[in-house]
Amino acid sequence: MSTEVRPPAGIGEAATRKQVVAWGLWDWGSAAFNAVILTFVFSVYLTDAVGEDLEGSISASTWLGWSLGIAGFLIAVLAPVTGQRFDAAGRRKRALGVLTFATVACMVGMFFVRDSVEYLWLGLALLAAGSVIFELAGVPYNAMLRQVSTPSNIGRVSGFGWAMGYFGGIVLLLLCYFGFIAGDGDTRGALGFTTDGGLNIRMVALLAAIWFAVFAIPVLLKVPELPRPQVDPGADKAGFVESYRILWRDLRSLWSADRRTVYFLGASALFRDGLAGVFTFGAVLAVNVYGISAGDVLLFGVAANIVSAVGALTAGRFDDRVGPKTVIAASLGAMLVVGIILTAVSGPGMFWIFGLLLCLFVGPAQSSSRTFLARITPPGREGQMFGLYATTGRAVSFLSPTLFGLFAWWFGADRAGILGLLIVLALGLAALTVVRAPERS
Repeated sequence: MSTEVRPPAGIGEAATRKQVVAWGLWDWGSAAFNAVILTFVFSVYLTDAVGEDLEGSISASTWLGWSLGIAGFLIAVLAPVTGQRFDAAGRRKRALGVLTFATVACMVGMFFVRDSVEYLWLGLALLAAGSVIFELAGVPYNAMLRQVSTPSNIGRVSGFGWAMGYFGGIVLLLLCYFGFIAGDGDTRGALGFTTDGGLNIRMVALLAAIWFAVFAIPVLLKVPELPRPQVDPGADKAGFVESYRILWRDLRSLWSADRRTVYFLGASALFRDGLAGVFTFGAVLAVNVYGISAGDVLLFGVAANIVSAVGALTAGRFDDRVGPKTVIAASLGAMLVVGIILTAVSGPGMFWIFGLLLCLFVGPAQSSSRTFLARITPPGREGQMFGLYATTGRAVSFLSPTLFGLFAWWFGADRAGILGLLIVLALGLAALTVVRAPERS
């Protein structure tokens, strides 16, 4: 990408290469919450250790699912109006800073969740609150994409951000594993922290908080605040109910002016849920269907993140040349083919080959989905549109888990659950085909 790029009129000042890198470093740091806290370490600690002796018929895993379900509902309700208010106030960067460090505060609080059942509720509350705040922070962050790119390089910049997130997750997971988790006995990892009271895992949460805080600082220092737009003066001072009236009015206006945005939000909600399902159930399939040992799952996860990052970086250049719709459609089509092959093969070796090939196309679809919306969003409404992007994604987030479980139950085998994921991806691809591609600039 060039040393200096100029965003579309009204988006902001020229962005330097350092500002692009600073923006991408937030993605790198955010892996601390996504990969370490939510996916691989802290949520597992809550269900397997903290809540192990929970009394009653409701398991700790069920309570975890319910708490994250409540968090998802709050995200769906709050994301579009908060994004709208960030746009109207011209305070995207301020909002990003406040929400990021509020997430960090939740992560610091997790250090105090000891390995004892009475701490389960504190852990669940912090995880749910952190999930809500983290997702809301993603709204102004994604909305800043056009501030650090131009129509000619937005695909590369978005792909760079996604790749930074993948690589950040890889590095931090390896640091956590070898530093605090690996080994047996009362002390774990190269640093030799005791497992008493879950101290080694609590130290992982503290490290993740510091990691996120440090790598979030550059974007707050290097990327200038967006000038206050004149899209809807006063929208930032509207009450909660009034904010939804403004949102509904803007959606009706958007539907009349360009229905493509509404169609894309629906299509992307479908295929993004399918993409999330690939990672959600990948470890389950690896162990239960293809015979990969539990110890090797983390290694596969690291390899999967590397492959996805390479895919996102490579596809970013194609995005700028042929457009995001072509990249998304090609990625989803390739995933359907590879997924069908996975239903027929067996053994660890075949899963390593075709599982990683599947992951190769996840990054491009995710990255180009973000650039598609950024390209078609009216200037000054990026926060609102990415708020809706978060909301629509949450609205159908039940599809992949439900269909995976349905097919696994119907056929009596976890392998059949792959068909459920493929159906969601196919529905998303079908919905995307009727959405008009962004105009080339």
